[in-house]
Amino acid sequence: MIRYLKRSVPQRLMHNAALGQWTSWSRKGTLLLVARSLCVQANQVQATGALSRMVVKEQSHYIIPRGRTFSVQYSLPKLPVPQLEQTLKKYLETCRPLLTDDQYKATEQIVHEFQITEGPVLQKLLEERAAKHLNWLSDWWKHVAYLDCRDPIVVNVNPGLVLPRQSYRGQKEQLAFAAKFICGVLDYKVMLDEQTVPVETLGGKPLCMVQYYQLLTACRIPGIKSDTHVFVSPYDPDKPRHINVIHKNHIFSVDVYHLDGAPLSEDEIHQQLQACIDQSQTPAPPIGILTSLNRTVWGKEYARLTKDKTNLASLENIQRSIFAVCLDGPNPPSDINPTDWAACIMLHGGGCKVHSGNRWFDKTLQFILNAEGYIGLNYEHTTAEGPAIIGVSDHVMSYIQRRHDSYSPSTSSLKPPVKLDFNIDDETEELINKACAELDVAVENLMFQSLFFKHYGKTFIKSQRLSPDAFIQVAFQLAYYRLYKEPCATYETGSLRKFQLGRTDTIRSCSSASLQFSKAMEDPSVPDSKKVDLLRQAVVSHRKYTDETVAGQGIDRHLLGLKLIALENGMNVPQLFLDPSYKESSHWKLSTSQVASNYKAFLCFGPVVLDGYGICYNPQDEQFIFAISSYKSDSSTSSELFSDSLTKSLLDMQFLLASHPLSKL
Repeated sequence: MIRYLKRSVPQRLMHNAALGQWTSWSRKGTLLLVARSLCVQANQVQATGALSRMVVKEQSHYIIPRGRTFSVQYSLPKLPVPQLEQTLKKYLETCRPLLTDDQYKATEQIVHEFQITEGPVLQKLLEERAAKHLNWLSDWWKHVAYLDCRDPIVVNVNPGLVLPRQSYRGQKEQLAFAAKFICGVLDYKVMLDEQTVPVETLGGKPLCMVQYYQLLTACRIPGIKSDTHVFVSPYDPDKPRHINVIHKNHIFSVDVYHLDGAPLSEDEIHQQLQACIDQSQTPAPPIGILTSLNRTVWGKEYARLTKDKTNLASLENIQRSIFAVCLDGPNPPSDINPTDWAACIMLHGGGCKVHSGNRWFDKTLQFILNAEGYIGLNYEHTTAEGPAIIGVSDHVMSYIQRRHDSYSPSTSSLKPPVKLDFNIDDETEELINKACAELDVAVENLMFQSLFFKHYGKTFIKSQRLSPDAFIQVAFQLAYYRLYKEPCATYETGSLRKFQLGRTDTIRSCSSASLQFSKAMEDPSVPDSKKVDLLRQAVVSHRKYTDETVAGQGIDRHLLGLKLIALENGMNVPQLFLDPSYKESSHWKLSTSQVASNYKAFLCFGPVVLDGYGICYNPQDEQFIFAISSYKSDSSTSSELFSDSLTKSLLDMQFLLASHPLSKL
């Protein structure tokens, strides 16, 4: 953006500007660097919003390149508040396959009473909130789903991403590849900073791009009651020039820009990485493992650590860095296959004796590259969903494929990497040991299984005029039913990015239609022709629910809003939310999410309940990639058994469709 809008701005204005002044100066042609004031004194989203509104209105004055990231941001609609009657009706429909007749009748009565008593009052209050906010849900969701949660973020919150294994081997080649990888991320940062990342669309409709804006120079900070999230704007005159490099638990601050703002070359970054390695030949105490603790425990320790000036400076350096790069050694031998082991390394580091101490899990983006060609990342979930992360990783992979090995000799002296120091006393050392012990238990408890299903992919399903995503979700229902002889509450992530500041709502995948199909598949007396009909009905039903959800007509965030608005106004929690059926219908034994990539990559995360599964999938034209997790502590779950059941279900569903072509229906 700066290349198009550059003007001069008095330094005092950059420090004292308020939102209204900034907009006024911008319209007069003043440099957008005054956005620093918005980063320091105003809400980040307000800053982006004011910029977007001004740019849209002033296109005749400024040169706006096509595809500018926020060019349509404020033409996006606001998230609606669904009709109360509609939500309650759909809620009962989604509860029906999970409840007995008696349970359903009791819940039906509770819903009816809510609809004629507290419901309308809460609905009005929620509509009033929606009228005052750009998005009535986004701030609530950030806190309820992320910042207020006290569980450790490792496995529970932070996903891992496994990228295709690379051909390099050994530390020398690892550093050369890492330098190229870092250049790829910085190349993407230019697009973010200049707002040239193309606006994404879904069904021809533009999507909110704010999630991309806070991927870099961002970090989560622990608190005793609630965490906070910090982000440094790319328009801040004091914006950081450094990344963090973590090797053998040592954390370095490494400048990746020259003083004139030019990025370091690939060879210069390689030199900086080698300097980090040279200074970290023996392991340091794993200070980063503290970020894996319960958030309140970590928050108390964080408050204690920051009383020391050295610790405070190091922590602030990490929080302000553009991103982190974790240079791991070789993965130790394991009894699970290398791809699954690599996924575990991305998700939790493998334990304290492996690479878990070589992390800073609070950092929004930390890229992980080991000495054997396994690469990926771990990301803190507060600001963005998987598709935004894939946007970064796909760009970096494409950048690496386009680039050839090159040598660019340095024309200026480089500021050497700075090792971040921490003063660790006995109390901190004891807590590090506690964190290691607790994380090792969590690592041991997680069972992970990847499934590369290569028999067919989206192409076949589309040939049957069916939605690939809905088809896969019905396969999940069948796979679960075959294992447990009952349905379960199932969560699929539905995007709300058609709306300003949109995040997600729940697509409830378990339906009466999917249950009827699952039962029929296990009943030999049901003819295949009937099974095909039920399969198609289940897929169409799921697609309908999906379309409604991404259009802002889902039920789970609406119900959450009604509950939160009651609490916000000092009211009692309505009986609807205390009903055992409400708990049953949102006990997500299957927590699923589609995160598509152009590469053979997959995202992975832990289950959200102890007796459930976490399933992420990347549907491609000729194959599906699944990442399936479960907990060993619950003997009823097994990632391996679910993978086998899913494979059989997908094959059986293909056979049904292939043996009953559309023309014969």
